[in-house]
Amino acid sequence: MEFSELVKSRYSVRKFDERPIEEEKLQSILEAGLVAPTAKNYQPFKIYVLKSEDALNKIKEATKCTYGAPVVLMLTYDLAQEWLNPLDPSCTSGQQDVSIVATHIMLQAWELGVGSCWVNFFEPTLAAELFEIPDTEIPLLLMPLGYPAEGSEPGPNHAAKRPQEELVVVL
Repeated sequence: MEFSELVKSRYSVRKFDERPIEEEKLQSILEAGLVAPTAKNYQPFKIYVLKSEDALNKIKEATKCTYGAPVVLMLTYDLAQEWLNPLDPSCTSGQQDVSIVATHIMLQAWELGVGSCWVNFFEPTLAAELFEIPDTEIPLLLMPLGYPAEGSEPGPNHAAKRPQEELVVVL
């Protein structure tokens, strides 16, 4: 599939079937995240692969948005490892770096027929506590992964796009 077709066809899957993700596909998806660029190549992120029954039950305490996925990724960044902009200390790279990693993961998954959903609707502090994540590490997003269930389709707002003139400024 051409890249332009891939990005246009991908949607947030919110209904997964029970099929497990094959290990080789999961490894390919993770590898896509591991090769993502990060500021100064500091790689301040971690990818927690939640796939045991215990781990999946734990994450359900922090969110209702796992959608029956057989795998949920939790992406975090470490405050002690992120790049700090020397020109503006309030500008740091952790959230940006994790976002790039997550985008690589989503697109690789879709190419392999595996659906995903970027989830911010969770309690990061509770997730960190449940999985004993170090204090310097911040859970930023969850990403349920799995095969779309029969009847899975894009959400009602998926195709709604603001006009380019509102979003792109050419100077």
